[in-house]
Amino acid sequence: MVKEREKILFIVNPKSGVGAIRNLEAKIKKTLDNKRFIAIIEHTQRARHATEIAQEYLKKGIKKIVAMGGDGTVNEVASALLHTDATFGVIPIGSGNGFARHLRIPFIIENAIKLINLDKIALIDVGMVNQQPFFCTAGVGFDAQVGDSFAKGKGRGFANYIKTTIHVFLNYKAKRYKITVNNQVVNKAAFLITIANAAQYGNNAFIAPNADITDGMLDVTIISPFPKYISASLGLKLFRKRIGKSRFVETFKVKEISIVQFDSNVMHYDGEPVTIESPLNFSIKPLALKVYVP
Repeated sequence: MVKEREKILFIVNPKSGVGAIRNLEAKIKKTLDNKRFIAIIEHTQRARHATEIAQEYLKKGIKKIVAMGGDGTVNEVASALLHTDATFGVIPIGSGNGFARHLRIPFIIENAIKLINLDKIALIDVGMVNQQPFFCTAGVGFDAQVGDSFAKGKGRGFANYIKTTIHVFLNYKAKRYKITVNNQVVNKAAFLITIANAAQYGNNAFIAPNADITDGMLDVTIISPFPKYISASLGLKLFRKRIGKSRFVETFKVKEISIVQFDSNVMHYDGEPVTIESPLNFSIKPLALKVYVP
């Protein structure tokens, strides 16, 4: 008796890697093990649509769902898979791809598809902030402000993102926060506070080099106000996995942390800027998601 082939859903963000998705169906047909699997391909049409598509197919009994896009698409799809027995796959074609880089998922589409054929699965942790899942990083301060300014601007692409970053940096002032960890309360000013599940923002910018996506802990990085003349040196440390070596940077691991913002209500999770009222309560769900890995 011939075993029935299993359906696999590919959710594609057409705004990510426009060139990369050319001939996508042919690439999937050529690479996926067609003796075992049937590919279903859906394209997103708006924000949060990937979550809706994933939920729709979960109800139909689909147990393997693959996100094709950047960290925002990863978040939308993977969020729908929590508390299910579905397995999550990633084909990274976004601009940063911090999640895929942490897990060392190949950037060549065919090689990423082959991971599904190999069927090697790992359980990973999931971060939470006020009931919103995040899989890579979340936080407040400078990076959240950059994300918010970029989202409100007209231009897109990496060059425009750099322009936005420089503009925000030149005008940015540290914000005030109340941080609660293990019933200890600290009030301080910070350039940024990042809560990390994975090691980097993306593009090999390692904001939490020691983060382990399977250790049941969140990695906290706090950058205190610093003189602008050391910004280049701090940037180099970020890309060389040495951000914690700066005297302006504090790092530690937690299971829970609460942050109250006094000067802003903007934060980001997995690169997506959002407005959320304080307090921001961060926690970890250990080994809560099944993922295809190399």
